[in-house]
Amino acid sequence: MKTVAFHTLGCKVNQYESEAMMDLFKKAGYEIVDFAERADVYVVNSCTVTNEAARKSRQLARRAKRENPLATVAVVGCYTQVSPEEVQKINGVDLVIGTARRGDIVKLVEEVMAGRKPSVDILKWKELTDFEELKVNEFRETTRAYIKIEEGCNQFCSYCIIPYARGPVRSRDIESVVQEVKNLVAQGVREIILTGTHLGAYGYDWDDDESLVKLLQKLAVIEGLGHIRLSSIEVTEVTDSLLKLISSEEKLCPHLHLPLQSGSDKILRKMRRPYTTADFREVVEDIRRKIPDPALTTDVIVGFPGEEEEYFQESYNFIQEIGFSRLHVFPFSPREGTPAARMKGQIPGDIKKRYSKKLRDLNKELMLAYQRRHLGQVREVIIEERRDQETGLLTGMTDNYIRVLIDDDDSYQGRLVKVELTATHNYENALGKIIYSKQEF
Repeated sequence: MKTVAFHTLGCKVNQYESEAMMDLFKKAGYEIVDFAERADVYVVNSCTVTNEAARKSRQLARRAKRENPLATVAVVGCYTQVSPEEVQKINGVDLVIGTARRGDIVKLVEEVMAGRKPSVDILKWKELTDFEELKVNEFRETTRAYIKIEEGCNQFCSYCIIPYARGPVRSRDIESVVQEVKNLVAQGVREIILTGTHLGAYGYDWDDDESLVKLLQKLAVIEGLGHIRLSSIEVTEVTDSLLKLISSEEKLCPHLHLPLQSGSDKILRKMRRPYTTADFREVVEDIRRKIPDPALTTDVIVGFPGEEEEYFQESYNFIQEIGFSRLHVFPFSPREGTPAARMKGQIPGDIKKRYSKKLRDLNKELMLAYQRRHLGQVREVIIEERRDQETGLLTGMTDNYIRVLIDDDDSYQGRLVKVELTATHNYENALGKIIYSKQEF
């Protein structure tokens, strides 16, 4: 049996696409092996968000060829889409595919293996006009599954290369999404996380800004599906109809990931973000009026060009005021080809490290505070099939996005249960006990 190994860099969309490509190889009779093992084929699903991500993509491709000089090495995805000539120059790379034609990867790999050099044209980003159907029929882990429903972004933030890597917004057909979710639920998936390059723009290419709500309504009636979660949504795309649905439909998790990026209006303008801190605050207040104690998580970039101490402090204070339940903190990394990489006022690395530490310390405080507010509450949890590596306890995520550890037996794995949160374990995990399994009533 021929073997193929994958290494995926970057976002959840990339992870979904790797799962879909693995499915294609499995159907063709390949065995999936670890990237550290000797394989016949290596696939690097690349990222280009930062220069460092591009460097890692090159490094992985060279490492694969050293592991097996006779292997076929393919580099696919965003880095290839943005810099195809650069990727083609990497020693040992046999196949280059961008963010289109990934559905043909097995055929293209086998052309290389047969001694033929396939013709792979990298489309210009404006030519990426169709949603490429890459369905996942079987995930390696079955409790929770990411489902890609949208591709592309029209926003063009000053620090971001992704619109040039993924092209304009294209949305996946509603019935195609519904059918994939039904297939996965039949295999035991109990929670789905909808994801996309710009998820909240789902349906905008159809001139229908209610498409996401319509899709959620159809998914909510699928029997056997326990939880539906949104991976991320811009604060400008949180609509009244979305909040009404989340507040009324128990399958929809009361959790919204709202990328803030900065809590300083000056920096937001330089980032070309489409809101002010006042806009953001107003939406958060509306969410909290309509959804009881929701989980609000966010992304923050620190050390953006021009973020002097006073603007960082503005950002810190705003984040503290909003009281997010979790932060993802990213030090600014200039990406060649973006306006931000050429801006004056680049922040030194030691200052970025200091900013990052302050916000990560604040994140620990915020996560612990959010946990403590929920101690004694009973929440829905889908128990994952893998136990926590550190403690050996059962683990799962509450509907409002608190990871909980439970001392119980394996019979609950993959099941939707009610859990009482009993104590904090650390800022990342709470402790809990199962009250009952939802399948039992």
